[in-house]
Amino acid sequence: MNISQKNGIKRVTIDQGEYYASHEPVIISTLLGSCVSACLYDPVNRVAGMNHFLLANKRYARHMPVIESEAGRYGIHAMELLINNMLKEGAQHQHLKAKVFGGGDILRYYKGGRDNFFYVGQVNCRFVQEFLKNERIPITASDLGSDYGRVVYFKSNDYFVHMKKISHSQDKNVVNEEHNFWKNSIDKQEKEQEQEQEQIKFW
Repeated sequence: MNISQKNGIKRVTIDQGEYYASHEPVIISTLLGSCVSACLYDPVNRVAGMNHFLLANKRYARHMPVIESEAGRYGIHAMELLINNMLKEGAQHQHLKAKVFGGGDILRYYKGGRDNFFYVGQVNCRFVQEFLKNERIPITASDLGSDYGRVVYFKSNDYFVHMKKISHSQDKNVVNEEHNFWKNSIDKQEKEQEQEQEQIKFW
């Protein structure tokens, strides 16, 4: 996370796995490939926040809701961290609204074909929509899916989002970053699952 000041305005740039919420004026930005960012805001209590997550699982069942699968564990954690942080800043759950972005299919574009990465962006899109529906948080704007990356700027003073598509040459850097993050997250999750299994066997 990078925090700076420009022209008297606080600017925060978040990366994969990060989130930021505030009741003060701020511009939150991030670079998205297959990842998704949820821009949440409470217009009554004037609190806003954004996260950036990539579901950490290489398998999921297409016939079941993503939030009920292993693939949804990381996303639920990312969303709850942001919501809880916003509540601490003074937001109220019943007033929350969302603008969601990302989930581009750029990993498939560069990996070439139908492999483990093919569904990553699609799953992220499905997850965030299912989660917000279950939480009864209305989506007021969205740009999800397709085959391009995005740069997103979220202004907390008026909840306006400026989104810019990025070129395929820039996508290559995003793919490398997401691949490393995705693999590390899977390794961590599988290690935790092995420890849980060991504990179950022990007890």
